[in-house]
Amino acid sequence: METNISVHNKEFELFLEEETIAKRIRLMAIQLNVDYENRNPLFIGVLNGSFLFLADLMKEIDLACETEFIKIASYHGTSSTGMVKDALGMPQNLKGRDIVVVEDIIDSGLTMKYILSKIYEQEPASVSVCTLLFKPDALKEEINELNYIGFEIPNEFVVGYGLDYDGLGRNLNQIYRAV
Repeated sequence: METNISVHNKEFELFLEEETIAKRIRLMAIQLNVDYENRNPLFIGVLNGSFLFLADLMKEIDLACETEFIKIASYHGTSSTGMVKDALGMPQNLKGRDIVVVEDIIDSGLTMKYILSKIYEQEPASVSVCTLLFKPDALKEEINELNYIGFEIPNEFVVGYGLDYDGLGRNLNQIYRAV
């Protein structure tokens, strides 16, 4: 099994194996299935990074539910710019709905705060955030809605399983960290 890879001439080492990720997603889905029983949640995936996570999560969800995607851009290179651009494709039918925002990674929290503010404008019944990765040491904005966390990780740059380094690496089945 490969342990080190190179993306854009930057070295990365294996951090989370595919099987470990899959097991954690199954556990998160079990909790979501319990928490949203007899409800019809709307899962909103944040593109581009969440597409693999959301796809695998949806395979484990046994509820009547819907999915939508929004796109936000705030990253360049290996660190957050702190600048949040507009939310593209924000659904307009959120009033009275149970919303689960699905994100690949939360670090500063600035992007998620922006997304949540846009969602709350539509008066949903409830809002939760589900993220595969969470960097508590990088958090600048508290996110009270963060109810589902796959893995808490150190404030290191990671790539793979939807996460990219300047556009490359999203297609990797495992998650790697910069060395």
